[in-house]
Amino acid sequence: MATPFTPDRLVAILRAEGVRVVEHGSWRTHNRNHKGSFGPIRGVMIHHTVSSGTDSSVRLCYDGYAALPGPLCHGVIAKDGTVHLISAGRANHAGGGDPRVLSAVIAERPLPATNKHEGSPGAVDGNSAFYGFECVNLGDGSDPWPSAQLDAIERVSAAICRAYGWSAASTIGHKEWSDWKSDPRGFSMTDMRARIARRLGAKPDKPTPTPTPAPRYEPFPGVAWFKKSPRSAIVTAMGRRLVAVGCGAYREGPGPQWTETDRQSYARWQRRLGYSGADADGWPGAASWAALKVPKV
Repeated sequence: MATPFTPDRLVAILRAEGVRVVEHGSWRTHNRNHKGSFGPIRGVMIHHTVSSGTDSSVRLCYDGYAALPGPLCHGVIAKDGTVHLISAGRANHAGGGDPRVLSAVIAERPLPATNKHEGSPGAVDGNSAFYGFECVNLGDGSDPWPSAQLDAIERVSAAICRAYGWSAASTIGHKEWSDWKSDPRGFSMTDMRARIARRLGAKPDKPTPTPTPAPRYEPFPGVAWFKKSPRSAIVTAMGRRLVAVGCGAYREGPGPQWTETDRQSYARWQRRLGYSGADADGWPGAASWAALKVPKV
């Protein structure tokens, strides 16, 4: 039974395969597990983002959007080959697909042509069965796939297959799962599986040390900014940090609109730091903001 990797294990197997890894936000606990199971794991699914730019693509995949909440994958593979980890649990990436394809992946045999998609009769849930990786690409057939990005797709797929003892046949494209999808567009999944197979036939490369990225935190916007009741991704990021440090007073959210609940949550944080009275009124100050380390959005 292929149980999901722990976050530490996922990072370890990727780095052992020479993958450059960046851990994004609260990826270790950022998941959709409340919506269904994650596991047993059956394979790896490759996607393209239909977007450009690393930061905006990572943010999109982390947060999702109204019709499809994030996380939208487990990792984003940038054009420079860096893999930004988004989730270690269930993610909204695969949707419904063909049970015959799932059976073929499990048996590691050639894939049948899919004739299922999300919502079609007999479709099965892929979000519970696959690790999904979104690759930054417009998906128009013209946006290039740099060699570093293709190499990272190969390494990520091989790392997971190697850890589970699978062959390259356990890696598929989203278009091979759902007949509604065209991703990944611009390279052949058959060729990619051949690359993965060659890599699995050899020992992993000596891991390339992943440099520790410089901290990227939001600068303090100023107390006046918060008193204008802003609506901003900065507020969401702040709320997530307050939840992560155990100071959230939220029943729902947090979200981008500054609310009284945000102020109450921040007051808890100020009291945690030892402030009291007017210094713990819930309006952020420069020192408490710096201590909270709100990730840059």
